[in-house]
Amino acid sequence: MNKNFVAINYIHCTPEYKERFEYLFGTRARAIDTMPGFLDMHVLKPAKEGDAYLIVSYWENESAFQSWTKSEAFIEGHKRGFADLAEAKAAGKPMPMTSDFKVYEIIAN
Repeated sequence: MNKNFVAINYIHCTPEYKERFEYLFGTRARAIDTMPGFLDMHVLKPAKEGDAYLIVSYWENESAFQSWTKSEAFIEGHKRGFADLAEAKAAGKPMPMTSDFKVYEIIAN
């Protein structure tokens, strides 16, 4: 029996990047949706200024999640955001967003 596995990406955006970040997710490639072991995803906007956006993805197991992070679909799904980061770096500007992944196992529903 597969245990459900959750990955949460905590995204902090500069104030001027928030609209772009929300646009990127609103027009996402949906590449994750076809990955083996993917169950569901929620993108949560912070209610309080200064808090992180949360990208919560649900997986059958950690192996399925790890396969996603190493896949061509992952690169495709993130290429516009990665391009924004590369552009900021090349211009010597601060990063418009930062990301911190944490992973969890579901122990109760």
